Amino acid sequence: MAPAKATNAVRLLLGSTALWLSQLGVQTVSASKAVTAHLAAKWPETPLLLEASEFMAEESNEIFWQFLETVQELAIYKQTESDYSYYNLILKKAGQFLDNLHINLLKFAFSIRAYSPAIQMFQQIAADEPPPDGCNAFVVIHKKHTCKINEIKKLLKKAASRTRPYLFKGDHKFPTNKENLPVVILYAEMGTRAFSAFHKVLSEKAQNGEILYVLRHYIQKPSSRKMYLSGYGVELAIKSTEYKALDDTQVKTVTNTTVEDETEANEVQGFLFGKLKS
Repeated sequence: MAPAKATNAVRLLLGSTALWLSQLGVQTVSASKAVTAHLAAKWPETPLLLEASEFMAEESNEIFWQFLETVQELAIYKQTESDYSYYNLILKKAGQFLDNLHINLLKFAFSIRAYSPAIQMFQQIAADEPPPDGCNAFVVIHKKHTCKINEIKKLLKKAASRTRPYLFKGDHKFPTNKENLPVVILYAEMGTRAFSAFHKVLSEKAQNGEILYVLRHYIQKPSSRKMYLSGYGVELAIKSTEYKALDDTQVKTVTNTTVEDETEANEVQGFLFGKLKS
């Protein structure tokens, strides 16, 4: 009898387990029907390195240019490293100029892509120039464009006779004591070899007091991935189109007394005045 009772107990336990697993499976299937919403911007995904530079610029203009010197060709590693490794490499470079608190703020700015609109703003300004065909980077010297470094000296000779360009508040100016100088605006993607080549020449001229060097972000080949934004609420309104038959022949008349009772029963900022009165 004992073995038979044990067998029945095992069968009962297995049956209960199977029933519990079947119910769990139903719940899993029903839970998978949740609606997921993504909010994408109208512009493509922007490089994190450029966003990090905008974060540095908010700290100070000097930190921005110091950070720029350490990441002149950092984008080359993006081709061989994974996205996560490249992300950590940017944080490591930024850690040379920021404390732990600001590093955490930079991570948060990355997560919500807070500086992506600033990168897109410079991209739009570059598109209005417009950029020369086939140039990874180019300079504008008083409305004259070139993507050849050896033509900079030639364009600077008659720069004073041409109209001085308008500079925006968010432009990155190389630190200099003089302002009344020919303005050379570099449109390039920080971290690339094309940027590094132009920056070496322009920074040397700016240090010698020959030009006012201004940098604006420009991405020749924008990413094909969408720019997904976070930190925003998304509301999905679903309307039921099912027709329901209701019997409206018996309509109750609402008297003033009923309205008064309902008003007293209402909750006002956590207080039930109807109960307090009784």
